[in-house]
Amino acid sequence: MSSPSSHHVTRLLLAWRCGNAAAFDELMPLVYTELRTLAQRQMRRERSGHTLQATALENEAYLRLIDQRQVKWQNRAHFFAIASQLMRRIVVDYARKRGRLKRGAGAAPLSLDDAALLTPAQAPELLALNEALDRLAAVDNRKSRVVEMRYFGGLTVEEVAAVLGVSENTVIGDWALAKAWLRRELEGAGSNAG
Repeated sequence: MSSPSSHHVTRLLLAWRCGNAAAFDELMPLVYTELRTLAQRQMRRERSGHTLQATALENEAYLRLIDQRQVKWQNRAHFFAIASQLMRRIVVDYARKRGRLKRGAGAAPLSLDDAALLTPAQAPELLALNEALDRLAAVDNRKSRVVEMRYFGGLTVEEVAAVLGVSENTVIGDWALAKAWLRRELEGAGSNAG
């Protein structure tokens, strides 16, 4: 199955924003397929062997996206930039929840989807990355957004450039600098913890 054109998705998003219910009905299967791809790409970074990982992430992102009523969708890239932010929040929230549950807080049982999402060893790394991204956003918000869209959302350089309204070369430079900055931050945090 070929992926829908960016222009087709953009037209449907704009029609949905204007209240066209038929556009929403046509749009959702298209973006759901792409969300699945993004979730699978994101979950490949996690522990292998859990088929529900990507499904849980894509379903939660989908539910949160269709609940976004205040967003004035601009185009396909904008939609998936928002999806990137949501996926980051979802994965980080699961890591936090897993950390609290590991320490016994709440003593509520963890669902199968939650348990399959992260290993206990990965949760601290993800939380450290999230905190480093927040620090980067305070210094250079655009670079933080580039990382979020590329890492959590799997957007291409071209798509990120379109969302941010900058050149592809700017995105490439931001991506390289942000990765170096984050590496330094995370290595520094690791040596301070020891």
